[in-house]
Amino acid sequence: MVRGLLNDGIDTSLMYTGYRLNAKLIQRDLEVKDIVKDMGDGVLLIHLLECLSGESLGRYASKPKLRVQKFENSNLALDFIRSRGVQMTNIGAEDIVDGNRKIVLGLIWTLILRFTISDINQEGMSAKEGLLLWCQRKTACYDEVEVRDFSTSWNDGLAFCALLDIHRPDLIDFDSLDKSDHKGNMQLAFDLAAEEIGIPKLLDVEDVADVAKPDERSLMTYIAYWFHAFSQMEKVENAGRRVEKFVNSVQGVWEMQSTYEKRMAELLKNINTQRDDWSQSTFEGTYADAKAQAAEFSKYKRGQKRDWVAEKSHLATLLGNIKTKLGTYRLRPYEPPAHLSLDKLEDDWTALSQKEMGRAQLINETIRDIKNSLRKSFADKANDFAMALKTMQMAISGLDGDLEDQLHHVRKLSSNLAPLDRYLETILDVETKCIEANIEENDFTTYSYDELAYELTLVKSSVQKKLAFLENQLVARNMTNLTPIQLEEFESVFRHFDRDDSNALQELEFSAALASLGLVFSEDEMHDYFSQTSGGRDEVTFEQFIRFMVDVTEDQNTAEQVFQSFREVADGKPYVTEMDLRHSLVPDEVIEQLSRIMPEHTGPDMSDDRGMPQYDYISFMEKMLNNQKESDQVPSDVLQDRTNVGDAGPRKGVKANGW
Repeated sequence: MVRGLLNDGIDTSLMYTGYRLNAKLIQRDLEVKDIVKDMGDGVLLIHLLECLSGESLGRYASKPKLRVQKFENSNLALDFIRSRGVQMTNIGAEDIVDGNRKIVLGLIWTLILRFTISDINQEGMSAKEGLLLWCQRKTACYDEVEVRDFSTSWNDGLAFCALLDIHRPDLIDFDSLDKSDHKGNMQLAFDLAAEEIGIPKLLDVEDVADVAKPDERSLMTYIAYWFHAFSQMEKVENAGRRVEKFVNSVQGVWEMQSTYEKRMAELLKNINTQRDDWSQSTFEGTYADAKAQAAEFSKYKRGQKRDWVAEKSHLATLLGNIKTKLGTYRLRPYEPPAHLSLDKLEDDWTALSQKEMGRAQLINETIRDIKNSLRKSFADKANDFAMALKTMQMAISGLDGDLEDQLHHVRKLSSNLAPLDRYLETILDVETKCIEANIEENDFTTYSYDELAYELTLVKSSVQKKLAFLENQLVARNMTNLTPIQLEEFESVFRHFDRDDSNALQELEFSAALASLGLVFSEDEMHDYFSQTSGGRDEVTFEQFIRFMVDVTEDQNTAEQVFQSFREVADGKPYVTEMDLRHSLVPDEVIEQLSRIMPEHTGPDMSDDRGMPQYDYISFMEKMLNNQKESDQVPSDVLQDRTNVGDAGPRKGVKANGW
């Protein structure tokens, strides 16, 4: 094959071969001045092969003096070339040692083609075709450039400028070039390639520009430098992009790891803080406090806990994504610190769940205890209160003995009513707390506040009425100038108009009571009587009322006056009818009582009264008088005679329609 490369043009490319060798050997501080002579000892050839292949050929004679040493070096180089699959015919060590010009130059070009150009592979083509295809693709977008070969297609310099512009547009502005300045464009491309990219100037501008047929092998070798330089640049750029992509991806993983650790630390902190808060929490012993803590616990379960459950799931997913990404890049798996691991989270979460269950049980137990305590507190007070009321009622109903003793006991009972009012207020406070605690049943008592309040009202009324009754009885006992019938009537009237059971009459009540007894006065007279009787106060007591009635009726208490009153009511008849009594404004209850106790009239009657009940008031009065003392008795014949006596005029200002 080397023989086939030899032709008449080899000598003309000797210079370019020197350039090419120097470009390779410069990395070892070696320089080729005379290719054939410098290759004679085999040392430079070994260095060239090591630079081209990137491999070491082993031990050799670095400074051979003997011919045999030179042969050994040359054979070592030739054996290495054959081992790389390069076919060589009719070439031996003696050709190199003896300086066979054509053989040596052919060998050098073979090496250049093998190690520089032959590794150019574009879509399975040969090295030359592949290099040409690469040039065509890179310059396809430039209308002024058409690469057809490694000869005349390059002599205007635009193809070199296009390769620079497509790979390094920052170095050259292709559109601004003077397309007719072939040498200027080529010189610019060669200079920029050497200075900015490091491509050695293997060719001079004059060797290519406007040359009818530039040396193809020299040009192809130089362009191969461009190919390797830009290919290496693309590899570096691709490697940079891969590094950038890797770093970006890894950076994302690092950020995910940092996010995981921060969020995990925050979640664990919150969980442990919540557990500590529950451990230190205390209850005030009130239902309101227990209920507030129950509401806060419920709010935690609906809000904070759900957020933590979601965060727990997100962290597990995030850690899985981190491991997946690292696995994608075949990097060492990420294992979080032990105190931030999922196992640690699971342990703390289990402890939180246990603490949460204990918290719920404690709240429920506290609420139950408080409710039971409220039930018992209310029941104890209610039962004691009911017992006190029952005791007072029994004391009232069991009173006996002298009026003064009874009055003393009732007044003592009355003094105990105020403490009962205050005690009832405490019962109301407890019941209010029971209502706030939604307590609807109480197995410790059958009483309610309303029932006790009502029963207290009854007891108060009983005490008040009993007290008034006893006081009135003492008053009545001292009124010796009134008959029992009068006292009974006056007391009955007083009670009837004492609407509020105060044992006293207001002015309107006093006026109505007198009117019911047949004592009618003008408005001014009634006001004067009320003021005089009450002593200037706004009410008349029972004693004052009785004394007033005594004063009004004391000159009408004789049997003759009573008989005369019946006679006036009966209009002189020996009997009286119910109609007569009604016309005289006698109260219905008095009429009813008289109808029960007065005997019926059996003698002659008036035609107008026939068919209606007739009562014998004469016999009635005789019977009543027989029950009085001897000094007060009046013979019946006297009463009979009095039926003919004229009217006895009433006291001044009084119209005597009754007693």
